[in-house]
Amino acid sequence: MALFGKPKYTIVRVKKREIPDGLWTKCEECAEVLYNKTIEENFKVCPKCGYHFSLGAYERINMLLDKDTFREYDADMLSADPLDFKGPKTYKDKLSQDQQATGLRDAVVSGEGSLDAKKTIIAVTDSRFIMGSMGSVVGEKITRAIEAGTKNKLPVIIISGSGGGARMYEGMLSLMQMSKTCAALSRHHRSGLPYISVLTNPTMGGVMASFAGVGDIIIAEPRALIGFAGPRVIEQTIRQKLPAGFQRSEFLLEHGLIDMIVQRKALKATLSQLLDYLR
Repeated sequence: MALFGKPKYTIVRVKKREIPDGLWTKCEECAEVLYNKTIEENFKVCPKCGYHFSLGAYERINMLLDKDTFREYDADMLSADPLDFKGPKTYKDKLSQDQQATGLRDAVVSGEGSLDAKKTIIAVTDSRFIMGSMGSVVGEKITRAIEAGTKNKLPVIIISGSGGGARMYEGMLSLMQMSKTCAALSRHHRSGLPYISVLTNPTMGGVMASFAGVGDIIIAEPRALIGFAGPRVIEQTIRQKLPAGFQRSEFLLEHGLIDMIVQRKALKATLSQLLDYLR
């Protein structure tokens, strides 16, 4: 006979604490899992490997311009569908989808504001909207912004992030924007006014072959992919292996296509110094 009764156990169920979604992000470069607040505090740059995450147009504007100084141009301009384009998805459906996903009307935000108290014209393409590609609206808004800079004797800064180049949903009308934006920049240059082009990852195709590639000063973020056709297309065309780092900022700086590489956290101060110098 046991001296003691059968032991009794109490089962305590501990409810697993749920972690809300949207607190962590995996770095696309080094695969480090990062706390979102840490990324935000570091200008959306991975603190481990230095990878620069993509930024939306308004994020970049808020990061560069003095608070409450930005005045947007042509905010209500919308793309038409001149070719009545149809495919797996129509152009109208694609526009509507990206408008809802990003809150933008099209792939560029332009206007004027102050950068360290220096009045400046700025335009920023947003790669979330049809890969930041240039259609009629993007070309027209950028051209109008440049012309406002020329008229008011202000410097122009354009920040490009386009993996889509010219927007072929609009056919020849999209290609015309390349010459239109460059013509406006030529008039701006002849007026003795500075234009600074900032290239981010990726800046490709018709955007790079037009306004993004003709700055008085061309700045790039680290490791940004910059070029016309992509590396895989070039390799398939020439049937040769490309050099390591081909079309990345560091390679292009070494070969003279760009003037400097600037970390995102230093971009505002660098632009401010350049505006002082170029004026």
